[in-house]
Amino acid sequence: MPLHPQARDHLARYPSDLNADLATLDLAAIREMRARDALALHRGPLTKLPLVRDELAEGVPVRIYRADPGDGPLPVVVYFHGGGWVFGSVQRNDAAGRDLAIRTGAVVVSVDYRLAPEDPFPAAADDAWTVVRDIFARPAFYQSNGSVAVIGDSAGGNLAAVAAWQARDAGLRLAHQVLVYPVLDVAMDTPSYAEFAKGYGLDAEEMAWFARQYAPGADPADPRLSPLRLPDASGLAPATVVTAEYDVLRDEGERYAHRLTEAGVPAELRRFDGAVHSFFVLPGLFDQATEARDYVARRLREAW
Repeated sequence: MPLHPQARDHLARYPSDLNADLATLDLAAIREMRARDALALHRGPLTKLPLVRDELAEGVPVRIYRADPGDGPLPVVVYFHGGGWVFGSVQRNDAAGRDLAIRTGAVVVSVDYRLAPEDPFPAAADDAWTVVRDIFARPAFYQSNGSVAVIGDSAGGNLAAVAAWQARDAGLRLAHQVLVYPVLDVAMDTPSYAEFAKGYGLDAEEMAWFARQYAPGADPADPRLSPLRLPDASGLAPATVVTAEYDVLRDEGERYAHRLTEAGVPAELRRFDGAVHSFFVLPGLFDQATEARDYVARRLREAW
């Protein structure tokens, strides 16, 4: 499919994710710029909810959202934001957390995991697993009915996938995992990496830079970094995998979905034709974001 017109317009303004010389990139300056977030108005409304509160899950900051006005137990969705393990926060993704709570009817726990390079691999993965484990250990605190799912986009999709196999290995049954254009293999050698290497929002060189910030010197085959390298995928939580056609990460996400199916894991893959990376978190720019969120919410509600 050709680029969606909205994707084409977006790329005309933002042809790359970092839009900087990687050799001389000033991380502090980029973070300051992103804190102001020129795209904030396109991330969705900050809808008022009956419950929004900041808490700690064994020391990891989280923000809890609930759209249901009652106080009875509900399913819980653990949300991991994107940002290449380097950028992003619960605050920056506040609109997404609220929207997810409204669409799913679940309690949403958004995780403020540690960022690289200050806290390199496996800090973010450790934080993700800590939160998931804490929700199973303290269901009443989170108003959980025992049904727990994970969702993440981009680097957050990586953390969701890692937490899913750690939960399996610990004997904790996740209801579902939703991986939205996830990072699943830092080998970066797929056809989509070659085809969309530059000019489609997330450049191949930028993705390599993110990986160097997060996991310098780490074994690229470590499944905590590259879940696609997990030796055994059987017994993982049922999955929904969302990919964007014009995205360097497309092929690894689709390979993972197929691998899950081959291992006997119920998995559904949906590619959004004409879309570019990050469309899911920008409903103010992309009609496909609303379509994708409705789809993901339906899949999660079915999993309950």
